[in-house]
Amino acid sequence: MSRGGKWRRVLQGARVVTVVAVVGGLLWGAWMVSLSLRKTAPQIPTIAKTVPMKAPELRTTRDGVLDSAWLARTLELPSRVSLLELDLERLRSRVLADDQVLTASLTRVFPDRLIVQVTERTPVARVRLGLEGQARDLLVARDGVLLAGSGFDPAMIATLPWLAGLTLAPEGAGFRPVPRMNEVARLLTDAQLAAEHLYRSWQNVSLARLDSDNEIEITTRDHTTIVFGAKNAFFVQLANLDYIMERRLKLPGTRARIDLSLGREVPVMIEPLVAATADAKPEPAQGAMVPFFTAFPDSSLSSKREL
Repeated sequence: MSRGGKWRRVLQGARVVTVVAVVGGLLWGAWMVSLSLRKTAPQIPTIAKTVPMKAPELRTTRDGVLDSAWLARTLELPSRVSLLELDLERLRSRVLADDQVLTASLTRVFPDRLIVQVTERTPVARVRLGLEGQARDLLVARDGVLLAGSGFDPAMIATLPWLAGLTLAPEGAGFRPVPRMNEVARLLTDAQLAAEHLYRSWQNVSLARLDSDNEIEITTRDHTTIVFGAKNAFFVQLANLDYIMERRLKLPGTRARIDLSLGREVPVMIEPLVAATADAKPEPAQGAMVPFFTAFPDSSLSSKREL
């Protein structure tokens, strides 16, 4: 064999020895880790059973308003409970029972920490119900879910418009989500972003013709009625409304109906406010501005309640 052939045989043998050594080292390391885990694993439950859990930690979205006090009331954990005594699925069900919570996950961190991660719903409108002779205000989220609301700033809630012209069906202890509320929420969000000065004057949002005509009707605090087309771009309609309302300010003492649902053609009907309301019976200011509904079973004894 030539000198070059002998050298190649030596290199090949060295490579084989190196591969065997690396594989053997990896197997030995894995065996040592497994042995260590088997020795320490029984100790973790033993420690967790004897260490009382700290107060659960709440982690929510950036704009979330729920706090640790809400979490303590919701979980209702006994004192000096340990992590291994917790039924995480049952506790998660308690958290999700609050309609303000969209998603929830619970994680044990041994030996004594419980982390609760939630995603909250944000209200975009309000609805006032008359249940058993008593008025009750509920908040409406983007997905149409109705919630009582906990921790929200009252000043923020006061800026939300009231919903009108809708029918709610009971479901469990509450109501089914408002149909097509995502389209209404998109209009309200676009108005806040593109024309906040207009949005601040919006009082009522009627969904009465949303299904039949794809129209969302807004009533402002100065009795102006604005009709939006749900199938058209809201930003374009808001731009047209901004132009019209700027000219509308030059006609004080009048009420108007502005129909933006027809595209580039925007019919505007204007009449004197005094003449329009002269024959109307006087009502309290709040009752005139807030749609008040009474829930009751219909005559067919179906599962719906009309509001």
